[in-house]
Amino acid sequence: MDDPGKAEHGQHAAAQKGRKEADGHDGHGGHDEGAAAAPAAGGLQVSEGGYTLALETPRPAVGQSVLRLSIKDGSGRKVIAYKTEHGKKLHFVVASRDLAVYRHLHPVLAADGIWSTPVDLPAAAGYKAFADFHPAAKDAKGVTLGVDLSVPGAYAPKALLAAASTATVDGYQVALGGTHAPGKQGKLKLTVSKGGKPVTDLEPYLGAYGHLVALRDGDLAYLHVHPNGEPGDGTTKPGPAVSFTATAPSSSSYRLFLDFKHNGTVHTAAFTVQADEPTGTTRPAEAATEHEADSHQH
Repeated sequence: MDDPGKAEHGQHAAAQKGRKEADGHDGHGGHDEGAAAAPAAGGLQVSEGGYTLALETPRPAVGQSVLRLSIKDGSGRKVIAYKTEHGKKLHFVVASRDLAVYRHLHPVLAADGIWSTPVDLPAAAGYKAFADFHPAAKDAKGVTLGVDLSVPGAYAPKALLAAASTATVDGYQVALGGTHAPGKQGKLKLTVSKGGKPVTDLEPYLGAYGHLVALRDGDLAYLHVHPNGEPGDGTTKPGPAVSFTATAPSSSSYRLFLDFKHNGTVHTAAFTVQADEPTGTTRPAEAATEHEADSHQH
């Protein structure tokens, strides 16, 4: 897995200026814990702001395959110039409609404007793909587009896992605390441990010590939440806790996916939360395990 270096951390910080984040604020720092207007949910449209997500492979097969996509401008031309944000020019997420499968991918852009990425989709299901990007065109803004895709075959949707305050993945334990209330800013804190000991040497991943995506149950509205602080800012520690500020657009159940990197490997911990009550109050026994939430592949 490629990891952005210090130069890309600088690009990451600069990219925050002028881009409105999903929680309604620019960049990582300076969050006001008071009330805030509910942000618009992302990923609900295939076209927005003059750009369209075109999926070249809308019906991939079960298992290993290659997804191809392009971003087209208002004239129907494929976009080839993008700004780098969080170490990448385009972030691509695929999730099953029942939120049991999650993939955070990083496609490669060819000269003809086609992005491609390998993917492993383990079961037939309805999926949704999200492209999060910022065109380099003058005055263009960052946008998140979403499009449906399907893997043909017999499909039995799974029930959304119960809300939980802990998750286990690849031998790591991640504890979730904080608030996730609709229409109000709330701080989420995720604490990583292994074998009962706190992990204090998390590694930078996409310009931060953690990367969090929230998807709303039902329509899979997309919230791309960024952490408070970043490596090299003089105050942010490499674990065990990573904190985020987020504003849920509505009262609903959400599935949170935390990517973190340790010992050269990226891991994904998944949680279900309800956006009308504090998190961190659910019994650990209800936590999702790595087998219950298929969130691997980066």
